[in-house]
Amino acid sequence: MNRRAFLRSAAAASAAFAVPGRTPLFARDAPPAGWRTFEVATRVEVLQPAGATRVWLPTPLITETPYQKPLGNVFSADNGGRAAIHDEASMATGIVSAEWPEGVTPLLTLTSRVATRDYTVDVAAPPRQSAGAARASLAPYLKPSKLVPIDGIVKTTSDAITRGSRTDVEKARAIYEWIVENTFRDPATRGCGVGDIRFMLESKNLSGKCADLNALYVGLARAAGLPARDVYGLRVAASARGFKSLGAATSNVSKAQHCRAEVYLSEYGWTPVDPADVRKVVLEEPPGNLALDSEPVARARARLFGSWEMNWIAYNFSHDVALPGAVHGDIAFFMYPQCETANGRLDPLDPDHFRYDITAHEAL
Repeated sequence: MNRRAFLRSAAAASAAFAVPGRTPLFARDAPPAGWRTFEVATRVEVLQPAGATRVWLPTPLITETPYQKPLGNVFSADNGGRAAIHDEASMATGIVSAEWPEGVTPLLTLTSRVATRDYTVDVAAPPRQSAGAARASLAPYLKPSKLVPIDGIVKTTSDAITRGSRTDVEKARAIYEWIVENTFRDPATRGCGVGDIRFMLESKNLSGKCADLNALYVGLARAAGLPARDVYGLRVAASARGFKSLGAATSNVSKAQHCRAEVYLSEYGWTPVDPADVRKVVLEEPPGNLALDSEPVARARARLFGSWEMNWIAYNFSHDVALPGAVHGDIAFFMYPQCETANGRLDPLDPDHFRYDITAHEAL
């Protein structure tokens, strides 16, 4: 081991590097009642390095939210590598980057601890008096990104969906219901999808997976003047809400990435939504291919506007991500391990060839 680093949670507001040969300890503060602690371990081994090799891994959100608290990260770039952690506070993004010289077999490990709790914003309750956020803090969530524009067909579609809606809640719900009614989950989509929403609308092919359908929600919401954001993350445990399709089936979660969404409602603040998971229940909840008016789908549809089950951890809110030191350009979003060699960027959706595995368990 050449370097091992430990970053305490944002609440501790400090980072410390371990003395070689000693094992750093995670933050020991027990989470409050109602919170669960998960430990997520990622191991990357690049079997066909060429020239200098670089790897990037996302960490859990670096800031606290009502549904998640960071408890620390431990990482190690073995076999001659060097590693560092980078924070981008505005999108709560943490990036572990590592680099190795030519002639070695790169090996990077990252173990993160994070506390989560189920979260609900009851939009039927009286509005919160203190929900207002500073306009500057919401501005990034009203802007377009490369794959999530807010003009042209996105704007005209949003206007049509929200016509007659008066409040933020009415607009947000109208977009949610439209996506549930008009999109579908395509099992042939690689990974979580691409998130090119202009193409989806212009082609009238409203299919895909979570990074497509929830990006469509975010774009339509922003076009309606509602701050919204994709939340990129990872399923880490089975669902306790009775949905077999909405949880991790095993402790190996290498292919369990999942993108959710949040919308900012002036009366209630940041509010969780996940229309893509409603369509996942339609397709995958046993026995499969359920009707929209079936009991499991109706239950998921009601729950997933305003509520998240936190058997999932959030990584970041970032679009158009510039990886530190990368030479092959930005990535649309940061949810999978990334790697570059002299031969180019490896396929992050091929963990067997790329050679990475991610495991998760609930920590005591």
